[in-house]
Amino acid sequence: MSKTTIGWIGAGRMGYPMIERLLKAGHDVTVWNRTRAKAESLTQHGAKLVDKPVELAGCDVVFAIVSTGKDVEQVLFGKDGVLTGSKKPKTVVDCSSIAVEESAEIRKKLTEKGVGFVASPVSGNGKVIKAGKLSAVISGPEADCKTVTPLIEVFAPRGVSYVGDGELARICKIAHNVMLGVVIENLIEITLLANKMGVPRHAFLAFMNNGVMGSMFTAYKSPALVNLDWTTTFTPELLRKDLDLGLELGREWDVPMPVTAATREVLQGHIGKALASKNPREILDKDFAMMAETMAELSGMALKSENKNVPTGLES
Repeated sequence: MSKTTIGWIGAGRMGYPMIERLLKAGHDVTVWNRTRAKAESLTQHGAKLVDKPVELAGCDVVFAIVSTGKDVEQVLFGKDGVLTGSKKPKTVVDCSSIAVEESAEIRKKLTEKGVGFVASPVSGNGKVIKAGKLSAVISGPEADCKTVTPLIEVFAPRGVSYVGDGELARICKIAHNVMLGVVIENLIEITLLANKMGVPRHAFLAFMNNGVMGSMFTAYKSPALVNLDWTTTFTPELLRKDLDLGLELGREWDVPMPVTAATREVLQGHIGKALASKNPREILDKDFAMMAETMAELSGMALKSENKNVPTGLES
């Protein structure tokens, strides 16, 4: 087993099961989470907890998975950030979904301090991680990427794709999440059409998932669309952020993205419905697939759970 010491920032919906996989594989992991209580149970698997990010600076590699580029900047260089003390890690690996420009600025600051930086966004959610089907895309100096790839493969065993230097992994992740938004929007559209015309949602989605258009994503979102279980995997506001990042790149590089733009407006309609409600967080903190209920209302439909045991495609 590698003697590499690992520091980890962020024990949320994604970070927690990623840390679990590293611990169960025997790795030495020290964790900082903004809300310490949410990470406490990781100590049962051997994790050590710290009270400030700077306490991770003595680790060989520090991973981060947080919500925004500003959050990454804060935990690295802000008050009590990893790089604010006398020690520094050899490499920082960021698994967050952030803008290309933000990532480039963070890389510049770390390079000036002699710290390697690997961008390593991932594809999947908490259930995908637990099923051992997460994948990752990485970019940065090739030597740094090769050093940390074995660690990333522990929580992303489906594959780690090296795409080159700099921020190229960020571009891949933004493109990935743009497709995620477009696919869920279209999947909801066609499911509602078939459902309104008499086809049970579970039957329609079984047909789709068994056909050439099915994917890991359409399969694991099917139980939610059938049974209206909006347990959060990814929020509508975070999806909007990624669609906006994609549209911004499209404008910058003169690539028309009309389907993405239309998807963004449908999603905004869902967010607007939440903002107009008495308790916006009841919608905004739920899974982005809850957009199905908003689109159903626009279709003159009132969805009800079909109470079917639908496979996720993640079963071993």
